[in-house]
Parts: sequence; C-alpha cells; structure tokens
Amino acid sequence: MIGIFDSGIGGLTVVKAIRQRLSAYDIIYFGDTARGPYGNKSFAAILDNLRNGLEILRKCGAGIIVVACHAAAAAVYDPIGPRFDLPVLEVVSPAAKLALRQTTCGRLGIIVTRATIAGGLYAKKIGELDASARVYSLACPLLIPLAEEGWLNHPITCMIVKKYVHALKVRQIDTLILGCSYFPLFRRIIQTKIGRRVHLIDPSLAVADSLAQFLDENAAVNGRLTRNQSLRLMVSDFTDQIELAARMILKQKVRLEQCSG
Repeated sequence: MIGIFDSGIGGLTVVKAIRQRLSAYDIIYFGDTARGPYGNKSFAAILDNLRNGLEILRKCGAGIIVVACHAAAAAVYDPIGPRFDLPVLEVVSPAAKLALRQTTCGRLGIIVTRATIAGGLYAKKIGELDASARVYSLACPLLIPLAEEGWLNHPITCMIVKKYVHALKVRQIDTLILGCSYFPLFRRIIQTKIGRRVHLIDPSLAVADSLAQFLDENAAVNGRLTRNQSLRLMVSDFTDQIELAARMILKQKVRLEQCSG
C-alpha cells in the first residue's frame, strides 16, 4: 500500500492526486486530526507527531509513505527525524522543482503556515536548485479553518485571500506555490486575486508525479505494493465536521476510522 500522512484532512488533496495518477494502487491515509493542524506548533512537537503517524502507517502495511504535511516535511530530513526501512517522500521537493521549471523571472511566492516558514525547507530546496531565485514566503493561517468549515467560496474567504496575496502581488512574482495541503482547495479564488499571469503550483500534483517516477525507478519497492484500488482513511480524532470536510475534498462518500496510535 501507499501510505499518506498529514496533520489533518488537507492531505486528502494528495490522496486525490495520487489516485488519479496511480489508480490501481491501494492507499492508506492517516490524518492526525487530534493534534493538527501543525501550522503553529513547535518543531519538536511536529517531529514527535510525525514519528507516531509514520509508525501507524508502517504497522498497517504501507510499503512507501508520502508526507503530505508541508510543516512536517522538514522533519523528514532532520538528523533526529524518523528512520524506517521503507522510503519516505515529501511534498516540498517536487513542488520546488516544478516551480523553478515554471518561472521565467525567478521570482517565486509561497503561501504556507508559520511552521513551514520556520522550518525553512522551501527556501533551502529552491536555493539548492537555483541560487539566483528570489523566494517570498507568506503565512496564511486563516485559510485552514476556512477550509475545514467548507467556506471555499464565501465572501469572507475572498476578502481574506485578497488581503493575503496583495503582499506577493507587489513583489511581482510570476509563480506561486500553494504550500499547505489545504490551499489547493482555494485555487480558483487565489488565481483570481493574484492574477491570471501567475502560475500556481499545486504540490499534490507534483508529488503524485514524483511518486510515479520513484516507483518506475525502484522496481523492488513497486513490486511490494498491492493493487486492488482500495482506500482506507484513518484519523486520530473523529467528528461529523471532519467527515463532511473529507467528503468535500474527495467528492465522494467516505468512511473514516478512528485510530489514536
């Protein structure tokens, strides 16, 4: 199975992208809804939660894991981060590479959570790939509760998005990374407010392509993954609102299992 970890249910955008790209594979998802979102948490807390989530997925039979949480991505590379005898991929690196392929002026914007800015992984990855690129990061914490509430097209949401992206418009960016698993849900509004000339980078699509490439290049890992088109969704805390939000993201009926770990 392909395991996918997120701090909540925003990572279901990654599930959706991977199912579209690799439809035959079984997928198991764990959203840490009891402790997430991680956007305002310390790195130490994020690291502990990531270890717990990856261990849950490993015990449930995942043969490869995608960390869909941008705030937790930096912990994958930390020297004291979790180490398993299976591959662990993250969303930041594929998104950074795609953004650099799209930009023509080298001025990139990233909308993220505060923890993702503090982790600094986007700036580091982009700098490693192209030291001349200019990166402008912006924390947009209010978008997460709006997504969980389902207010994707609410007038208040439009006002908040406009307020946020104005700071990036004046930087004259030509490419914008949607650096939180929830943010692709606001793609239409963000595109309208930032301008049609700005390329939007959806990391869920980038990591789906990166995962497909990894499996093509690693036959041993690929051969161990089951292909029954099954989808198992687990969360560490369950509410009716969480289930409604999950249904909204996947656009289908879902059954969530509670698994505290």
